[in-house]
Amino acid sequence: MKRLGLDEVWWLVSPQNPLKPGDGMAPFATRLAGARAAARSPRIRALDLEARLGTRYTIDTIAAIRRLFPRTRFVWLMGADNLQQIRHWLRWRQIFRRVPIAVLDRPTYSRAALSDLAARAFARRRVSPGAARRLADMTPPAWTFLPIKLDPRSASAIRQKKIARL
Repeated sequence: MKRLGLDEVWWLVSPQNPLKPGDGMAPFATRLAGARAAARSPRIRALDLEARLGTRYTIDTIAAIRRLFPRTRFVWLMGADNLQQIRHWLRWRQIFRRVPIAVLDRPTYSRAALSDLAARAFARRRVSPGAARRLADMTPPAWTFLPIKLDPRSASAIRQKKIARL
């Protein structure tokens, strides 16, 4: 939040990622409760916004929240793993054109993500980490890649560990 100059972060817990199989996923209510428990700051709000809006795809979620909150300046946050595979998302180029994006480094994904199609397609609109604090005020497409302290845990490994304990 500090590096991007954000007032708060809305952690959107998806009812079901269209690119992931539903098998083995915890129920939505369990994942939402887990996200809320993990949000260690009152300025990080884990929300069921996509479930309430009835949106399935990121581009539709962005369009809906911009309609609902026209004066709010949003920055879409995602991990480098998502940058690497965003080309599979519905209307991914429009996502870049509708909202500034901050990509957070993830272990083992950085190099591949930064050389993948989306990063190359919008390379001229990439903002340095030093200018990331102004990202919310920039006209899209504008994106940055933020090197951060890396956490080697994966959501899949965490889920498997929880299932093994049951």
